[in-house]
Amino acid sequence: MRVAVFDSKRFDRSTLEAANQQFGHELVFFEERLGAHTAPLAEDFDVVCPFVNDKLDHKTICRLAKLGVKHIALRCAGFNGVDLAAAAEFGIPVTRVPAYSPEAVAEHVFALLLTLSRKTHRAYNRVREGNFLLEGLEGFNINGKTFGILGAGKIGLATARIARGFGCKVLAYDPFPPEQCDVDCTFMSQEEVMAQADIISLHTPLLESTHHMLNAASIETMKPGVIILNTSRGGLIDTRAALGALKSGQIGGLGLDVYEHEEGVFFEDLSDSVLKDDILARLTTFPNVLITSHQGYLTDEALKNIATTTLQNISDFANGLPLRNEVKPSA
Repeated sequence: MRVAVFDSKRFDRSTLEAANQQFGHELVFFEERLGAHTAPLAEDFDVVCPFVNDKLDHKTICRLAKLGVKHIALRCAGFNGVDLAAAAEFGIPVTRVPAYSPEAVAEHVFALLLTLSRKTHRAYNRVREGNFLLEGLEGFNINGKTFGILGAGKIGLATARIARGFGCKVLAYDPFPPEQCDVDCTFMSQEEVMAQADIISLHTPLLESTHHMLNAASIETMKPGVIILNTSRGGLIDTRAALGALKSGQIGGLGLDVYEHEEGVFFEDLSDSVLKDDILARLTTFPNVLITSHQGYLTDEALKNIATTTLQNISDFANGLPLRNEVKPSA
């Protein structure tokens, strides 16, 4: 099939082209994000392949349908950027990559946590400038802490396994907890996890029910000095509320690989520009805030899995096979 790959980077192209050797689709790459204004680029394509920050609202999907696009093949797990009802209205199935590498994201959680706990980012910069003083670099042990996980899917449970390896007591919340769990953790209500955890890691999809699940009220119920880590979706946290809690000390450390207004910022080089997002600019000034640009998935293994699953989804559609990774409005 003829596939328009939007919001593509060098690593997308290399891994998709390598994986496509076994599938034989015609891949055309666009750097532009897919939206209503770029939808005309999809003319004469059977499939569009968007990424996590592309916006497929009703207007965009209507335009894609008029252009003859028959399939939306997301190369990511998140689908909150797609109007699933509109896709169903126009008869365009939507597929995704539900589990490309849970361990990749889970390990990034601890990259953030270890950097915050041992201040290695600050130490690195000091040493490069010839400053070998230790003052201000006091950290804390992860061992013995209570680690809270909100969302016990594949990534959440992979994170729980690592936390247990560090010697943490693990608490978890999920609206649909697994019937069988191979991790030594205690399932509780969301409120109980928030109240008891020293460290909280978010692993839920962004839905209407989870939007701003961490807000001024819920943050206030947490332990003073709580460490919050988000490698899932930026909209799970009310960033203004988090900013206030950082100022008061209620939040002792914040590690973000996602941000609720990351579109147009993350994945871009803005080093020669003025950062127009005042909240994001303010966050970067805190010594106990660490922000990475949505790179939790970015490992060789994950990229290969994403490419293979995405192309398999397209081949299944082309061959009239069941779409095991289809996302429907009921999701």
